[in-house]
Amino acid sequence: MVRVGLPATIAAAGVALLVLGSGDAATGLGIVLIAVAGLVVLADALARLSISSEGDREREQEARRRFTDTGRWPTG
Repeated sequence: MVRVGLPATIAAAGVALLVLGSGDAATGLGIVLIAVAGLVVLADALARLSISSEGDREREQEARRRFTDTGRWPTG
């Protein structure tokens, strides 16, 4: 819920400031909030990619251990 809700809430606040706000400060803040929502989404995506690649690193390490023990790279 936080993964989707937080950036959506931030972006909604930014859009609200763009639509309802008057003046340059409100417009600027609205744009900044929309950009921050994008950064939150990007940070979440990078964190998820980092976590998912942990299994790949463990499999690679196990293959290297087998290679060291047997002299052959495991196939499959």
